[in-house]
Amino acid sequence: MLFWHVPAPNEAMLISGSKRQAQDTQFRIVTGHGSFVLPVKQKARMLSLALREAEITEDCVTQQGIRLNVRAVAVFKVGDDTVSIANAARRFLSEQSRMEELVGRIFAGHLRSIVGGLTVEQIIRERDRVAQEVKEGSHSEMEKLGIVVDALQIQEIDDTSGYITNLAAPHVAAVASQARIAQARADQEATEREQQAAALKAAYERDTAIKRAGFLAETEQSNAQAAQAGPLAEARASQEVIEEQTALAQRRAALAAQQLEAEVRRPADAEAYRQRTLAEARRDQVRFEADGTAYAERTLAQAQAEANTARAASLRDGNQELIAANRIVENLPVLAEAAARGISGSSLTVLNGADGVNELATGIVGQGLAILESLKQPSATPAKLNGGSPSQPQVPRGASQV
Repeated sequence: MLFWHVPAPNEAMLISGSKRQAQDTQFRIVTGHGSFVLPVKQKARMLSLALREAEITEDCVTQQGIRLNVRAVAVFKVGDDTVSIANAARRFLSEQSRMEELVGRIFAGHLRSIVGGLTVEQIIRERDRVAQEVKEGSHSEMEKLGIVVDALQIQEIDDTSGYITNLAAPHVAAVASQARIAQARADQEATEREQQAAALKAAYERDTAIKRAGFLAETEQSNAQAAQAGPLAEARASQEVIEEQTALAQRRAALAAQQLEAEVRRPADAEAYRQRTLAEARRDQVRFEADGTAYAERTLAQAQAEANTARAASLRDGNQELIAANRIVENLPVLAEAAARGISGSSLTVLNGADGVNELATGIVGQGLAILESLKQPSATPAKLNGGSPSQPQVPRGASQV
């Protein structure tokens, strides 16, 4: 509305010309709500209650006589109570833009006063103490001005004489030394860690290479085994076939040997034995013939001699039996020769070799001699001489009849 005025939250509205007054002020203070302002009769003005900042830069001399350039910052505002608003309105309402400058000058005076009673070391080490003392020293004045100080901080202290620099030199050197030592240690530790890392990396690479080589070897071995599986299987199969063929050949050889034994060797051995037996038989036969002929000749010669003697005796005595026997004896060689030829041309089997042949010849000649002896006996009869004896002549042992 035209006559309705409302202050901002950080403002205080001062209405002058009103009959209503509070706390002996010549104006009415309105904050937080609106109010009617009558034209011509009343006038409304706004006082900022916002936060303000004042920068302070002041040359100060310490208790030691050392000049310092101190820079500080003060943060302040008009108090929210009516007394502070009234005091600030009376002093800064028309000069609100210069409030920072005016307040800064007040803080600068108190700052020079506080720094002059302290040493450089105290100021450096106890900046909060310096700021607190400046606030406390300006409190009464700020209260009269309606100002509330929220914060005061010393930002920078400059030393044109180099005192602070020289004061800090030992510490700077110590700190620099410690820094270098720390840096050296850090570098050493870093180097050791790098070496350890390099060693671990080398060990890892070595282990990796070994494992990779092992995997590659296993892979190659598996591939080689897989590649050789077919030839090995074929070789085993071929070996089994060869073994079976070998066994079959051995069985065939054994069978052939058995067949050779049955069909060739045994018949050959039998044939050789037969041939050997036949050869021995022929040899024995030849020997038999020779021995028989010789023995027969000797026997016949003896018999001839005895026959001749007997013949002579018979002729002298006129014995007819002896004369007949003499005739038989005369024909005995012929008979013996005929018997020998019969034996040689016969299929005679001699069981005991040369002994059997000798026995056979001896038997034949013996029979002739027996006849001759019987003829010599006086009691011999013509019937006996003519072969009428009931007993047959014996075949020698070891021979078979033809």
